[in-house]
Amino acid sequence: MPHIIIEYSANLEDTLDMAAFCEHLRKTAAGIDAFPTPGIRVRAFKADFYAIADGNPDHAFIDISLRLRGGRSDEVKKASTEEMFAAITSYLAPTLESRSLAISFEMRDIDPELSPKTGTIRKYLKDS
Repeated sequence: MPHIIIEYSANLEDTLDMAAFCEHLRKTAAGIDAFPTPGIRVRAFKADFYAIADGNPDHAFIDISLRLRGGRSDEVKKASTEEMFAAITSYLAPTLESRSLAISFEMRDIDPELSPKTGTIRKYLKDS
């Protein structure tokens, strides 16, 4: 892991290339030692229906959750959170300067005893 899940308001579709943003987050996560490359998953879901702050339809949001298999120290998680959030806000800086946008990010542990995993991705990685 990590699994990175992006939820965003539909009114961002004209100003933000979500596929490129997903790739940016994937690359960032791949550069963090605490995140094994075979476990990285990034996906985005558009919210067609939402209401923000005072109801102005020009407001937008991006909410990012990073689910991480438990076992890392608090220091490692804090450093990883800071690195991911810096990459997020840096990428979104032009959007932040041009419109009303709320950005949130949360990293949370998944209990490894309650989350079994299997797969063959490692078998197909170029670096294997």
